[in-house]
Amino acid sequence: MNELGSLRPSQLIFTFGVGSLVDLPKMSALVMGLDDWDTRYCKEIEEDRLVAAIQKRLGPQLNKLFMPPIKLDSMDNDAAAPAIGVPVAPFPRWMRCSLCDTLATVDSGVFKLLQDPYRPDRTEYVHQGCLKSKGNRPPSALSVRFLVACKEGHLTDFPWVNFVHKGKVPCKPASLSLREYGASGDASDIVVKCESCQSERRMADAFDEDFHFSCSGHHPHLRLVEPSCTEKAKTMLLGASNSWFPIALSALSIPRATDKLGKMVEEQWSELKDTEDEDELRLMRKKSQKFQSLIPLFSDFSDEDIWGAIELKKKGIGKAAAPAEDLKLPEWEAFSHPETVEPNKDFRLVRVDPPKGFEHYFEDTVRVERIREVRALMGFTRLESNADFAEATSLKDLRLTRLSRESPRWLPSSEVRGEGIFLRIREEVLLEWQKRDEVQQLQNEFLESHKAWRKLRNLEPGEGFPGIRLVLLHSLAHALMRQIVLDCGYTAASVRERLYSRLPSEDGGPMAGILLYTAAPDSEGTLGGLVQLGDPITLSRHIQQALESMRLCGSDPLCSEHRPDTLGRGIHGACCHACQFAPETSCERANRYLDRSVLINTFSDRGAAFFE
Repeated sequence: MNELGSLRPSQLIFTFGVGSLVDLPKMSALVMGLDDWDTRYCKEIEEDRLVAAIQKRLGPQLNKLFMPPIKLDSMDNDAAAPAIGVPVAPFPRWMRCSLCDTLATVDSGVFKLLQDPYRPDRTEYVHQGCLKSKGNRPPSALSVRFLVACKEGHLTDFPWVNFVHKGKVPCKPASLSLREYGASGDASDIVVKCESCQSERRMADAFDEDFHFSCSGHHPHLRLVEPSCTEKAKTMLLGASNSWFPIALSALSIPRATDKLGKMVEEQWSELKDTEDEDELRLMRKKSQKFQSLIPLFSDFSDEDIWGAIELKKKGIGKAAAPAEDLKLPEWEAFSHPETVEPNKDFRLVRVDPPKGFEHYFEDTVRVERIREVRALMGFTRLESNADFAEATSLKDLRLTRLSRESPRWLPSSEVRGEGIFLRIREEVLLEWQKRDEVQQLQNEFLESHKAWRKLRNLEPGEGFPGIRLVLLHSLAHALMRQIVLDCGYTAASVRERLYSRLPSEDGGPMAGILLYTAAPDSEGTLGGLVQLGDPITLSRHIQQALESMRLCGSDPLCSEHRPDTLGRGIHGACCHACQFAPETSCERANRYLDRSVLINTFSDRGAAFFE
């Protein structure tokens, strides 16, 4: 096992998770499934509510969340230290010599792996037998740029031998080459050739609209083949953005304890949960190394008091006080009544007046001075992303590629800490707005677009429609995110939204609020630049500027005239990259259900604007 590079924990959830391809400087690697991970070097993350929500989808056997394996700093200079990290394997298995264009697999013996112990990122395959090599160092072998994938998450090497022979009986053995003519890199300029029979074919044929392969049902990250797959496999480029779409869930840590000792036990639960009895606790307080850092925190309490708090916590997890599967209801109740939540090191709320001049539209603003978010990767899809946060646990027909061969008992996770602002729209004003004929007409257009989008992806058309109130909340969140990043100093991709939208008739409803927050993996969180914008006068100025920026768009009048699509390509109205779309890390709904005309009148005045 060789070290090839480093990734941040959050990247292993949203960018380079299980089943994804990591484009390294000298090769391409596939992140292997959870069966290959060594959890001895993983830190467990405690978040009962998130585990309960995931169990609803993946089963009760799942009971733990782990951080990715982390190598200690002391191991850097230790030659005998074990290889610690996330396991990867070379993929695609086909490689091409950069000098003579020979095309072969890594298992064929044509290419040799060269390791660099001091610069892991320089580890590469080389073609030692290259006939065109003139120097002492053999030329590098590069991963080919073509793969085959299907909508069920299967991924396999491009069938080079069968492709070049065009359905004829292939040569055995076949000696292949892959040559590029010209500097454009276009598929029509790339030719694969069998040197044995001189048969050749351009790669442009593999991208014809009517061209497809029979799916082999291969899950390379699991070393598993499912031959019963009936989906059509399509050619895909290495590094394509549609090669891997994560399906992740996240939860905010809401404190449940009300007394000082209970809060301390809750904060240190990962260290205390395995304690069996009061005698073990007493011994641990005296001799255990891991408890030494906790001694100052519990110095005012006896062993009996601490053990009683631990027992109370254990009973709460196992019985009546078990966390609900609904992730957002406890968060909504905490933000709606911040005075009822006892602050701790990971959660602190302060209620302030609503934005000045917008008291008719908003309830009191809540400044979220401390927040902790835990994120977990449930699975992934390929070619198409057919799920977002709200759909991951609620929809029955969700396509989900698994992370392990058996039902997982744990999931890779990450935790971040930060700050935010919570805005809540007055329910009576929102209900009055929803009754307007223009708003009802726009809601029907979004409903038809929602049905077309799901029908095109072979999903139940009638499920999961969030309604027009989410369009309003989502559009307002995106408008404010674009505006406040100009003042708080964070990048657009680092500010995220969390939407709370439910009708009065729904469980836990009504809800109509947005949380805009930023977070970082550092134990201290972020610097406070965002929470300061919760001042009533400052926030009012930002809301005014955000709404004014939505009145005009650089793509008008085309943008303002856009209606929700009925062909299934997207679910949005008057919005585009120039006015409303946000980075993938920021948006909870994958840039769907957006329309700036619900905020303020645009060129195409539809009469559906919420703000006058």
